[in-house]
Amino acid sequence: MSNPMTIFDKSQEGRKGINLPPLDVPEVSIQSSLLRQEDAKLPELSEFDVVRHYTNLSNKNFAIDKNFYPLGSCTMKYNPKIAERVASLEGFTQLHPHLITNNMNEDVQGALEVVDMLEEQLCEVTGMSAFTTTPQAGAHGEMLGVMMIEKYHESNGNKRKYIIVPDSSHGTNPATASMVGYDVITIKSDENGAMDFEAFKAKMSEEVACVMLTVPNTLGIYNKRIKEICDLAHSYGAMMYYDGANMNAIMGVARPGDIGFDVIHINVHKTFATPHGGGGPGSGPVGVNEKLKPFLPDLGVEKVDGKYEFSKGGVDTIGKISPFFGNYGISLRAIVYMMTLGGNGMYNSSSKAVLNANYIRVRLKDYFDVPFDSLCMHECVFSAKTLAKNGVTAMDIAKYLLDFGMHAPTVYFPLIVKEAIMIEPTETENKETLDIFCDRMIEAVKLAKEDPEAFKSYPKTLGVCRPDDTRAIKELDVCSCH
Repeated sequence: MSNPMTIFDKSQEGRKGINLPPLDVPEVSIQSSLLRQEDAKLPELSEFDVVRHYTNLSNKNFAIDKNFYPLGSCTMKYNPKIAERVASLEGFTQLHPHLITNNMNEDVQGALEVVDMLEEQLCEVTGMSAFTTTPQAGAHGEMLGVMMIEKYHESNGNKRKYIIVPDSSHGTNPATASMVGYDVITIKSDENGAMDFEAFKAKMSEEVACVMLTVPNTLGIYNKRIKEICDLAHSYGAMMYYDGANMNAIMGVARPGDIGFDVIHINVHKTFATPHGGGGPGSGPVGVNEKLKPFLPDLGVEKVDGKYEFSKGGVDTIGKISPFFGNYGISLRAIVYMMTLGGNGMYNSSSKAVLNANYIRVRLKDYFDVPFDSLCMHECVFSAKTLAKNGVTAMDIAKYLLDFGMHAPTVYFPLIVKEAIMIEPTETENKETLDIFCDRMIEAVKLAKEDPEAFKSYPKTLGVCRPDDTRAIKELDVCSCH
């Protein structure tokens, strides 16, 4: 093969990159059934071959440190390196997780203090009474929140049947509700892109366990009647669930607990300084008000006589949902980010995120269809439905951008917008970058009108250009350049 694509293709028998020292531990007898019948088929290369191979592979990736990454709903923003440095300190990285389960408190006082600090800061930012960092991801936290709501109603002798979600919700909301055992009532959006209040009011009853809202919603719109929604739900004894995935728009500005929400999960890997994407890592701390506090999981931290200890929760605890304090390295990055910015810094970050999104909205609104032409929050949504009539789809626009050093924005989400193009610039991008992106989007529209067939050849500069998307998922081929 003239251009080997995998590390195995480059292997040469007998080539070595490192010489291991003689073993300095005694031999032990291992049961033969546990041993390999033949040597592992590992590649044989020099150190330089390995370094060059993986460096070249990394250069093929889009990354926030290399490219503008305007994925809507994902908050792909630059994260300060100070958070990485702290998370890499040996005092944290060399801790064994089972030091916690073995109750070796003396050896983990600093680590437990970090958990306590993060929970305290998240309470301050959200207006909640207590937090748990045990959920491993946002969806995991979501499930915990709904399970606590279920147990709350059961403890009052009032098991309920329904959970209400708007049609603009994150897909995990109805999925979580169903997995916990609730039937889902979906409320359509009104002409302003918010959950239709009258339709919601008509569906509200004493059989509704909770209302799950993403705030701002996936259209980047903040519901102006949010307080009325909370008050109406509470009048029926229902709980209000806050999907905090879009906290990047309101951190330091508004507190969900003050508005009337009872429980919240926060994707700290999106909002609070963890590089995310590619499947992880994630973390989804959950905060609750006083009503739900007794139902928190049975692993927590408390300070007794100046020393941190593990708390096991009360008789109403939901029980164990995770053996440890979530993805601890993510919590480290989050607390460093929050302490570095402070309240004013978080307010400023949210303000800049909203400013950047509205700048793009105003610059591009005359070139694309705008389903909801109003002030947005951290992200804006366009539609390519008019262009699609001429043969150029939202996916064509996305693939076109890849040739110009920019990641594609989110397309075809939210589902309620036909040919959706969803853009979240975040607060960390400067005006020059936003202008380059907007100029390229405008040029794409002009090309679509002049020569729609041209889009069938984009991207032109990447190793893989126009695969069959469905087949590419089902039949992964990492070697092919076609």
